[in-house]
Amino acid sequence: MSQKPKARIAHLAGSTATIQNTPPLVTSNKARLKYGLPPRKNADGSIPVFDGLRAQRLAAPAKVYVEQFSAHPLEADAAELYAPPDGYVGKDGAFSKTSQSPDDKPVYEVELSPEDGLYPLPYMAIQADGNPWDEECASPGAPAEKARQGFFPDGSRSFEEIDRFSIGVDGMASAISQLATVDFYRGAPPSGYTKGLPAHLRTDKGEGDIPPEVRGVDFYPYKPYHLAFAPQRPMLAKVTNDMQALMWSGQYDGVIWTQGSPQVEETAYWFNLLIDTTRPICGNAAQRPQGQVSADGPANIIDSVRFIASRVWEDEQGRNRCGTVVIQEQQFFAAREVAKVDARPGGYVATGGHGGIIGQITHRGAMHLTYLPAYKHTYKSEVRLTVLPASVKAARKSAGGIELIDVPVKDESGKLLADAIPVVSIMKDGSYCGIDFGDDPELEIDMIASIEHKLAMGRLAGFVIEGLVPYGSLPSTARHNLMVRAAFSGIPVAKVGRNAPEGFADPHEFQIAGSNLTATKARFLLMACLLKFGSYPPAKDPANPTPQEVAAVKAAVAKYQEVFDTH
Repeated sequence: MSQKPKARIAHLAGSTATIQNTPPLVTSNKARLKYGLPPRKNADGSIPVFDGLRAQRLAAPAKVYVEQFSAHPLEADAAELYAPPDGYVGKDGAFSKTSQSPDDKPVYEVELSPEDGLYPLPYMAIQADGNPWDEECASPGAPAEKARQGFFPDGSRSFEEIDRFSIGVDGMASAISQLATVDFYRGAPPSGYTKGLPAHLRTDKGEGDIPPEVRGVDFYPYKPYHLAFAPQRPMLAKVTNDMQALMWSGQYDGVIWTQGSPQVEETAYWFNLLIDTTRPICGNAAQRPQGQVSADGPANIIDSVRFIASRVWEDEQGRNRCGTVVIQEQQFFAAREVAKVDARPGGYVATGGHGGIIGQITHRGAMHLTYLPAYKHTYKSEVRLTVLPASVKAARKSAGGIELIDVPVKDESGKLLADAIPVVSIMKDGSYCGIDFGDDPELEIDMIASIEHKLAMGRLAGFVIEGLVPYGSLPSTARHNLMVRAAFSGIPVAKVGRNAPEGFADPHEFQIAGSNLTATKARFLLMACLLKFGSYPPAKDPANPTPQEVAAVKAAVAKYQEVFDTH
């Protein structure tokens, strides 16, 4: 019988990813005693029973003796089922093939080699000044130059540790490598090389100076907390282009994207809208760093590998019928509906009230698809990267009123331009939000300022209103009228119900109904629509549009609405 070929998978590293983070590397008590440092103590003053063991590499081969029947308390209960040990170790530590004393311990002789891979060992490092490491920084609140990084710079180390240490239900390791070969790429990674990329990662064959990678520009961690950075708007173009390039390469059966747990739901939906591919994209996150008690990330990553390798996602033509999915805690969430609701394993739900979990992996690793997305995605999307125009028009305020200017969307090679990424704000209002009696729009200075700011930028811009459930309308007439004025100023406005509505927002002749999307998902869909359609045609006087101008805005809203109804 022919052997099934392994899947080819790419991993693209995203920002602030707990799934690619580790607990701080703390100097072990074994090292503290070796160097004459006070041992680390528990809160009650006692010394911890055990050191934390961290994955590390041997520098040279080593021979160790493992006590027989020490892997489980009941191994010795079935001693008659076992072969004899390799030998015995006496109280003096000497090994012999035969027992020399009743006190000798039966042992297995093991040759450990650097080629074996990582081993869990005590962490022996101390600081340059002789102090122990107690956290990621040399001291609490230390500046960046005195801080270490706990995040991995790409997925290779996290995947290696998972493959080495994670034990399956069959008692075996190598859960990833038995199914797939994985290549690793850095989109907006959570850590970086502040001394410059190592030679094996450089694409310039090592020529020229090695530029350092800069925190908040080249990589985006959330720890140490005082040095945290979130990716800015232009980085969305980079990760889009990176993902599309991987999909266009033809080398991979699918891609795994890892990101911070609160953000993965948004980027996954963006990929669902923008990436033109017939292959699957799996988003993964974790609530607990790798190596922490009950780390959930390794299982999520293994499940994504299983999902891609199983090809359960393909239709009769071999195309992905699931769209982008976020795989968490053995469930496949459709990117459109998934949302994080709590910082715990299992803290993801399907929003919208009408499904969103399209399948699961059983505890034995079997794949089951129970539903398929009804909305357009990836290669079916009307706003995917390949069908976006080279440029669109954006509304900008000028001395003569509001004009439409050209905004390039893609370069000559078809890559999304960073400056094209739209600026879309979420306006959330509850009851009693009007400034005063009378519903005078001119009193709503904050909203007026936001409209003016968007018009001054000369960029693609829009608003998402998170209003009443499920209608999406603002409780304040004054603020509603300002959003209508925004539409006649050329700024598209979409409305959704607050939080995670189960009903559908009401249609409006000058506002886009955001169906049952959350505000964050509606924001990404509005951004994608702006890249395709550009700004609305502005009225000469947005407060008093002519009948022709009203008709033009209605027609523009209708184009947007068609996409919102189907994506």
